Amino acid sequence: MHCIPAMELADICVERGIKFIGPSAEVIRRMGDKTEARRSMIAAGVPCTPGTEGNVADIAEALREGDRIGYPVMLKATNGGGGRGIRRCNSRDELEQAYPRVISEATKAFGRAEVFLEKCIVNPKHIEAQVLADSFGNTVHLFERDCSIQRRNQKLIEIAPSPQLTPEQRAYIGDLSVRAAKAVGYENAGTVEFLLAEDGELYFMEMNTRVQVEHTITEEITGIDIVREQIRIASGLELSIKQEDIIHRGFALQFRINAEDPKNNFLPSFGKITRYYAPGGPGVRTDTAIYTGYTIPPHYDSMCLKLIVWALTWEEALARGLRALDDMRVQGVKTTAAYYQEILRNPEFRSGQFNTSFVESHPELTEYSIKRNPSHLAIAIATAIAAHAGL
Repeated sequence: MHCIPAMELADICVERGIKFIGPSAEVIRRMGDKTEARRSMIAAGVPCTPGTEGNVADIAEALREGDRIGYPVMLKATNGGGGRGIRRCNSRDELEQAYPRVISEATKAFGRAEVFLEKCIVNPKHIEAQVLADSFGNTVHLFERDCSIQRRNQKLIEIAPSPQLTPEQRAYIGDLSVRAAKAVGYENAGTVEFLLAEDGELYFMEMNTRVQVEHTITEEITGIDIVREQIRIASGLELSIKQEDIIHRGFALQFRINAEDPKNNFLPSFGKITRYYAPGGPGVRTDTAIYTGYTIPPHYDSMCLKLIVWALTWEEALARGLRALDDMRVQGVKTTAAYYQEILRNPEFRSGQFNTSFVESHPELTEYSIKRNPSHLAIAIATAIAAHAGL
């Protein structure tokens, strides 16, 4: 199966007279090229992490730039995304070892053997802001999401709004995101991603030129249907909302339920789902295509469903998340659901003060015991009763 990149799809749509629901191909290209995106943001006055001005030509230049920037550094594929084509290098030796691997990964995954270097911001918070822009020059932000709970640069749990920000930080991030979108003539839905350092400094990381997996929690706290706005914008209509009308209410969490085994180093778990039961009730939403009898293939992303919960307070959202994860049933494959319950019970997470090192710093959270499945227990009891009765 050949997957057409968004930039090519946008171009094809224009050539065939089809309106593409998203930004122009030029903006996708510009923001998809991380070195070009950095230059655009610097020109717009959006703070960026120190790094190379463009791509590095070879390993020798990478080593020189690493010495100049200072370790640790991040070696990144210029057209990377989704946590691929990126390595943290703590020394010259690590950079030398990682360079050919990232080049290889970038070539296979993105078709371009181009990489650059950035200063590694140690133990940051990963904060991103949702933006919407129409063709009339109106651009708004829908507040932020906290994506700090991640493993190997892959997001696991997202939260909106971030429980870690002050009102001043929240306003600043929103304003920067709108400035970033306007600087590149952005149209439709997008996300501006930042790293918030331990000293409070904020750095632009990248812009995702699409609606993201985690847009659901922004919808929950604002009541705004982002996909509906995308369609309106593509239809040539103005945004139906103004910045002063947008408020956030409560907290929402999204759990990416992955078909992986946390107790076995998150080994992918594919196969047939023998039973699927979606949790429900007030403030609970599931987005998925799986069902009882569905087979999870080994060739694609391991995420099999998104579980979203909303509540008026942080504590209530945590409680609702625990209940929904407990009610959910995905049998036949192993998932990350029980692991997420351990995260929700963790005092550091519950305090609302965590960063991107959380998962790595808490390996003990994978040592949970597997709860006996109620349906299996019922079968065992029925079998025992039948045996005792001589049936």
